[in-house]
Amino acid sequence: MNKKKIFVFLVLLLFIPAIVILGATVFREKNYAFVSLAVALLSCAPVLYSFEKRENTGTEITTLAILTAVSVTGRFVFAFLPGIKPVTAITVISALYLGGEYGFVIGSLSAVISNFYFGQGPWTPFQMLSWGLIGLLAGCLSKPLKKNKFLLCLFSGAAGIVYSMTMDIWTVIWADNTFNVSRYLAAVITSLPTMAGYVISNIIFVIILSKPIGEKLERIKNKYGLFNTH
Repeated sequence: MNKKKIFVFLVLLLFIPAIVILGATVFREKNYAFVSLAVALLSCAPVLYSFEKRENTGTEITTLAILTAVSVTGRFVFAFLPGIKPVTAITVISALYLGGEYGFVIGSLSAVISNFYFGQGPWTPFQMLSWGLIGLLAGCLSKPLKKNKFLLCLFSGAAGIVYSMTMDIWTVIWADNTFNVSRYLAAVITSLPTMAGYVISNIIFVIILSKPIGEKLERIKNKYGLFNTH
């Protein structure tokens, strides 16, 4: 692995998860705001690192901002349907064409920005982490997922399970600063209907959005020579 990849995986797979867990087990009360800010800044670090000595970075930042805005708007539009959100689908599709670290940024920022409307809280860092990691993994698996629609649907459905189970970790830890297996299993079982909603909606959204968004991102990349470090 080159230095860039090492930096990306250290930040996204080590530093950010560690901060989120510490935020839930050590820091209390309003400190979740500090944790959310730290996660947001660290999420952007690998992308900013990749911009070094490259052209068209302004256009790339604009593209990321637009995708994040679309993801946030989609969450607003479906606010009346709990558990039905296009955030995962947009994060996954973006990561397929732009790369995992960009997917992490879009997923992470979508959570914290949209929560200015839905409400910030100790759950925000876990939402940022789960959507970010889903984007990172989608970028790592981009080749098979782009070629096979069935695998893409399977991944998107599994992402709904991952998101739900990650949020259940927050539910258990926040109760008394410890992780209790039996309590966690109870939380997972209780959340099964919501989890099913995540799975089904993720698959539907990715089927509907993968072609139009994917074609536009591919055209932008080819026309302007953007995101060509992956």
